[in-house]
Amino acid sequence: MHPATIKDLLKGKELLQEITINGWVRTFRSNRFIALNDGSTINTIQCVVDFEQFSEDLLKQINTGAALQITGTLVESQGRGQSVEIQVSKIHVHGTADPETYPIQPKKHSLEFLREKAHLRIRTNTFAAVMRVRSALSFAIHQYFRDNGFQYFHAPIITGSDAEGAGEIFKVTTLDSKNPPLTEEGEVDYKEDFFGKETNLTVSGQLEAEAYAMALGKVYTFGPTFRAENSNTSRHLAEFWMIEPEMAFFDLNDNMDLAEDFIKKVISYALEHCSDDLEFLEKRLIDEEKSKPQIERSAMPLLEKLKFVTENNFKRVSYTEAIDILKNSKPNKKKKFTYPIEEWGTDLQSEHERYLVEKHFNCPVILFDYPAKIKAFYMRLNEDGKTVRAMDILFPGIGEIVGGSQREERLDVLKEKMAALDIDEKELWWYLDLRKFGTAEHSGFGLGFERLVLFATGMGNIRDVIPFPRTPQNAEF
Repeated sequence: MHPATIKDLLKGKELLQEITINGWVRTFRSNRFIALNDGSTINTIQCVVDFEQFSEDLLKQINTGAALQITGTLVESQGRGQSVEIQVSKIHVHGTADPETYPIQPKKHSLEFLREKAHLRIRTNTFAAVMRVRSALSFAIHQYFRDNGFQYFHAPIITGSDAEGAGEIFKVTTLDSKNPPLTEEGEVDYKEDFFGKETNLTVSGQLEAEAYAMALGKVYTFGPTFRAENSNTSRHLAEFWMIEPEMAFFDLNDNMDLAEDFIKKVISYALEHCSDDLEFLEKRLIDEEKSKPQIERSAMPLLEKLKFVTENNFKRVSYTEAIDILKNSKPNKKKKFTYPIEEWGTDLQSEHERYLVEKHFNCPVILFDYPAKIKAFYMRLNEDGKTVRAMDILFPGIGEIVGGSQREERLDVLKEKMAALDIDEKELWWYLDLRKFGTAEHSGFGLGFERLVLFATGMGNIRDVIPFPRTPQNAEF
């Protein structure tokens, strides 16, 4: 008999049939009631044991965390809190869990404590729910792009370019760190390295994706990216996953249309397929909010916030218009912003982005046409010579969640921008080739997957929405 899942059994279609399930014990009460969970759902199933049928030695092995196989009859529950339960006829203990040392006991644990037990925290309701939502979102992303004619492209993880130009990169080398080969000038001779040049872990697959978009039309990457930013905030990881579509013959408006449709569809999928988990996470968030000062509480419950995105049209506003709104806003005039808005050209902070979304427009916002000096070299320069065809999508509670642009397709303009930023043409000769041979307008955007999961689950720290977080001084697991 193939084991059933608890998710399927709770639908009650197998009533009065003998079934077998595998799972882990959450609680075992009165030597009679086992609450078993198998990871398929937030819910446990109650397994009722007639302790006279089983040896005392066997029952002693059934503790929180133990892995069991249970066979019995699925019946309507006689108690409250569940619709069905299992009348147990057989118990097989796959593995025990010593109650004296097993750390995930049926009580409230702090998220900080659970980060230290990242290999076991998935056995809690909170992290199991988060990771099921993460899995559903991942599937929805692939499904969306597949349904819309995109080709899935695997960007290289090892690269010789720093797409963002920030310099916060992890170097990849096989050279002896204590005695590396040196040039005549006394510098490390990377020609002797494995790849014959300096290489690093990628911060973005965008540049390579552009090459493939210029042949396949519409492509997307969805893979790990890395940034050596020494930051310990609740919004930063050293290793994170990025979704980056690139589309030939798309201008900025096409790009904004796609990004809005994409993010609405993906979140809608989670709302439809993860309702139990999202309801649990919303209740958890509401309970957590009660302990916070009123000023720090979230403006919207989780499900309302998600529907706020899926059910509202995104407001499109130029950066220039947004600056005028912010300069004349009450928080700015009363000096309530931590970073006051004083002049055009200011790089917006999360507090400004959230004001536009949550207070001024009361809907998600897409800002576009940013000052060229605060955006990357590859963004298309507008005719005014001072702004670029960039766009950011702003969400409630989180600020920027998507960043993208129409890419600069004109060879002469791209060369000028690279020269102004001291970017060596020899390092990106192949990128320039794309502008020499069949160039065309094209666009794309990037969405940090963990940021999306953070938003969708209501969690407060990005370290809690990735299985094994990589942060400064932390690569334990």
